[in-house]
Amino acid sequence: MIATELPARFAKLESDVARARGDFTLFALFLREDVPDRWDLMISAPWASADQKEALDYLVNRIKSDLGPADLTQLSRIVFIDPMDASVRAMNQAIHVEHGSVEMRDSSLFLIKLAFIITSKGPSIVAA
Repeated sequence: MIATELPARFAKLESDVARARGDFTLFALFLREDVPDRWDLMISAPWASADQKEALDYLVNRIKSDLGPADLTQLSRIVFIDPMDASVRAMNQAIHVEHGSVEMRDSSLFLIKLAFIITSKGPSIVAA
């Protein structure tokens, strides 16, 4: 699959999952130096933090059904990160995007070779 097609396919998935489950603080595809042919799917969302096993099962099933097994094999792993993690907060400050795709190369943030940031936004604050 062409590298530019993968982010577009995952951006559609991210948008659909956000409508069904709730917003993401971070949703990104990362290509690491040590695994140059497989992507890490980085997920940060309050709903995913509550039950990571259930969130993983849900996402794997959505990837298989919405995108197909071939896209699942493009991933080396799915990583869940707490929305309040310092790295997530730094990414949210550096990049603001929702349901899009911002390309990053050779960044020390998360130690990545290449990344497609599909959503990066701070958590919603609900007034009491």
